[in-house]
Amino acid sequence: MLAALWGASFLFMRQAAPDFGPVGLIFVRVLFAALFLLPILVWRGQAGELLRHAGPLAVVGLLNSALPFVLIAWALLSLTAGFASIVNATAPLWAALVAWLWFGERLTRWRAAGLAIGFVGVGVLVSGEAGFHGEHIALSVAAGLLATLSYGVSANYTQRYLTGVSSLAIATGGQLAAALVLAPLAAWLWPAGEIGVQAWVAVTVLAIACTSVAYILYFRLIANIGPARAIAVTFLIPAFGMGWGVLILDEPLGLRMLAGAGVILAGTALATGLVDGGRLQRWAARLGGRAV
Repeated sequence: MLAALWGASFLFMRQAAPDFGPVGLIFVRVLFAALFLLPILVWRGQAGELLRHAGPLAVVGLLNSALPFVLIAWALLSLTAGFASIVNATAPLWAALVAWLWFGERLTRWRAAGLAIGFVGVGVLVSGEAGFHGEHIALSVAAGLLATLSYGVSANYTQRYLTGVSSLAIATGGQLAAALVLAPLAAWLWPAGEIGVQAWVAVTVLAIACTSVAYILYFRLIANIGPARAIAVTFLIPAFGMGWGVLILDEPLGLRMLAGAGVILAGTALATGLVDGGRLQRWAARLGGRAV
């Protein structure tokens, strides 16, 4: 369900971005999400955490919501929802790279190979024509990658400065901070033309279902099965993103897109340690021995 909601977020952003513009769309998204989550936080008696950790929460709001959401919304003016969801799957690659550069986290040869494989997958993905429907193609892909880099930095920043803070407080504070950061820019860039009903419906569903409810599901998964297993949702998001795009928006789906998605996800599995490269090598060696 979580992967279906997050995969659908690209669909709704692509539908609403032309009417709202990237900044206006994301301002409404994070504002509605914050207004949905804030009463839940108060009801659970955790509202005090917002004040105690206001500084770090503001940074997370910028790095995990305001900046990447706007970049992705702008990219979707030229990319299909399915293509953008595949690019989004590189976020764990950046997180692993940032952890190595920032925290000195050990990077085994298999995890390093995973990083290389993942970014080769990006090259495979952008080498085809499927997935593009507008101008500024190269800049749109770069914007998508910059957004996932921001996610990677945010994940490591959260681990360093917000450990012990409730997940609901981080989610609520992040959305609220993002709304405050984007408010002046959204007022300046608010579209002069009329915004259609479909766009308002799309951004409302995006805010409540794909942001607020999705965060609650994600943090519930972390509590029940741990972060290592919860992050496996990354591998399902491109499937749903491409599926929703094909079913709802009649987007093209080529073999190169599927191949690029497969290579990126294989690299992500190795880079994040979800797949043990050494164990995989031993398993392949045993299998080869049996064949001989």
